[in-house]
Amino acid sequence: MHTDVTRIDGLPDLAWTSTPGIASFDADAGALTLTSAAGVDWSNSSLGGPRELRATALAFDAPDHFTLSARVAVVSERSTFDAGALALWIDDEHWAKLCFEQSPQGQAMVVSVVTNTWSDDVNSTHVTADHVWMRVSRRGEAWAFHSSTDGVTWDFVRVFRLHSDAPVRVGFLSQAPVGPPCEARFDEIAFGAAPPTDLRDGS
Repeated sequence: MHTDVTRIDGLPDLAWTSTPGIASFDADAGALTLTSAAGVDWSNSSLGGPRELRATALAFDAPDHFTLSARVAVVSERSTFDAGALALWIDDEHWAKLCFEQSPQGQAMVVSVVTNTWSDDVNSTHVTADHVWMRVSRRGEAWAFHSSTDGVTWDFVRVFRLHSDAPVRVGFLSQAPVGPPCEARFDEIAFGAAPPTDLRDGS
């Protein structure tokens, strides 16, 4: 087990958003693996109740304009709401995540959550493969989430803002809200300075 993954070629320096998690990086395969603790999540449910913010993301400081993408797979046996995710973090009330998540019906899905005090949770595409490409982009104050079945043509998920002027961190997250630890794998990781100019044309 490792907690000291701080450098991945092509990315800025990485650090955990809260307590150190379990991570390993296979440089030959270009694959980052995160193993969550059991029973951890990020959720500020709009239905009320206690917040759940015990998951931790491996992240870097987000520049004003960029795109980060990766192919995401969950390689452990899946429980409900298990996910690998691309995540944004400011503080307990301002964060977002784009998840490859297991639904209560046992279907893998692209799910996005945007939190400005309360979480706005949206189910998107069903995924029949054991992986999906996901992308987060930033253009100034605006953020965009996309998913893809091939890493070439991108489906629009949502565009949004986080209602805080504080710095944002962006990176990788594994969650297991109701089950045992979740092992999520991220490869084909790409980071660039130019976000897409058209968020809805598949580019």
